[in-house]
Amino acid sequence: MTAPHPRRRRALAIPAGMAMATALALLPGAPAAAADGPSATADAASLSYVVNVRPGQAPSAQVKRAIAEAGGTIVTSYDRIGVIVVHAADPGFAEAVRKVRGVQSAGATRTAPLPSAATADMGTPKVLSAREVAAAEATVGQDPLQKYQWDLPAIKADKAHEKSLGSAGVTVAVIDTGVDDTHPDIAPNFDRAASVNCVSGKPDTTDGAWRPGAAESPHGTHVAGEIAAAKNGVGMTGVAPGVKVSGIKVSNPDGFFYTEAVVCGFMWAAEHGVEVTNNSYYTDPWYFNCKDDPDQKALVEAVTRASRYAEKKGAVNVAAAGNENYDLAADAITDPSSPNDTTPSDRVVDPSECYDIPTQLPGVVTVAATGAKGIKSSFSNHGLGVIDIAAPGGDSTAYQKPEPPADNGLILGTLPGGKWGYMAGTSMASPHVAGVAALIRSTHPDASPTQVKSLLYAQADATPCTTPYDIDGDGETDAVCEGPAERNGFYGHGIADALDAVTK
Repeated sequence: MTAPHPRRRRALAIPAGMAMATALALLPGAPAAAADGPSATADAASLSYVVNVRPGQAPSAQVKRAIAEAGGTIVTSYDRIGVIVVHAADPGFAEAVRKVRGVQSAGATRTAPLPSAATADMGTPKVLSAREVAAAEATVGQDPLQKYQWDLPAIKADKAHEKSLGSAGVTVAVIDTGVDDTHPDIAPNFDRAASVNCVSGKPDTTDGAWRPGAAESPHGTHVAGEIAAAKNGVGMTGVAPGVKVSGIKVSNPDGFFYTEAVVCGFMWAAEHGVEVTNNSYYTDPWYFNCKDDPDQKALVEAVTRASRYAEKKGAVNVAAAGNENYDLAADAITDPSSPNDTTPSDRVVDPSECYDIPTQLPGVVTVAATGAKGIKSSFSNHGLGVIDIAAPGGDSTAYQKPEPPADNGLILGTLPGGKWGYMAGTSMASPHVAGVAALIRSTHPDASPTQVKSLLYAQADATPCTTPYDIDGDGETDAVCEGPAERNGFYGHGIADALDAVTK
């Protein structure tokens, strides 16, 4: 069924000077893209489930038998973390298996049958025309489009590149909508061995399966370019243009990031030597997953186990904070968008008990967005004790206009088909931090994820609260920041610093 409410994403692309296409329009004028096609084939009456058991061993015979007796079919099992992916048509499946000895939690990963028929409303990127690309003249030492990347000097990445471009021994996995590795700015740095399609919840290693389809979102490709677009005399430059980037596709053709796919993504990254993961999404269909709901509790548990396992295996997990201007440290938030794959309704949640995953999970680096003036982006979520760090994510030029020659307040990135274009969101902030984390790991190759995060926070440029915060200039406060310059609700420990990453 078509979702009547626009879907909320970690990343929604918008034309220059126009608004973020969220359900709550935070800026003026948000265009929407056409709906995507059907998801992976399955019984139209089936739902997908995660069944969580004791980690470290295969599901017991008793659990397997109970799953089968309840009408379930095991798709795959991640024994190291005790997460089983199951398809079942009986709506009472989860309730039945929760009663089985050895099952710790179980829940449906969606509210729409497979395949879903939802739409994915997303703003259209502002694509640079061939004439604009051809007309761009490179400054000495820069790629042709770099002069439009105001975000690089905002985190001192331009200065960092004079010292180091990062190590080819470091890979950042883009867990997202897929990456077009044929793009001339991505191909030189693409790590095929660490790339996969995880949409079904089970790895698909078919060559090129990690690429987005023609009608699918360009989001993952944009993110990949922000991180590691090669410094090769073509197009733009990434934050860490010397590191490798991989594509882990977890978004189905409808644009949904379901739990089984996200779990698969983290596990693949963990088992393939990835040093950093970038997560510019939230796990559908619930914006916030409440622990007092047995289904949602199981989803939180499954993704938590997977993300922790990835960190245990050496990955720093970086995630976008979200685009609704929510205070994630508030006592209550009204969520009007969940479940977004059937019929959402308003519900009031406590964000300390109901989690945006993976953004609010333990150990995950949570990133807020800033605009061209270094101020919190109008749409960026915030919250004291929740936001760890901030980085450029863009904003309307009506609110934060960059200095010439840059003339667009959004973030330039790569797009499928060898193109470049502008997008905005905390989705664009997160890859900046992932890139800086990759530079830190390049400088300190033996550093653990905990040590990389400590350096990331210690090296960030402390940024005091913007008070009062009246981003649209209408005389009304648009958000409230709390905390000192060294750790506050808008900027966390501060703005990410790429130069320190390669020199300290």
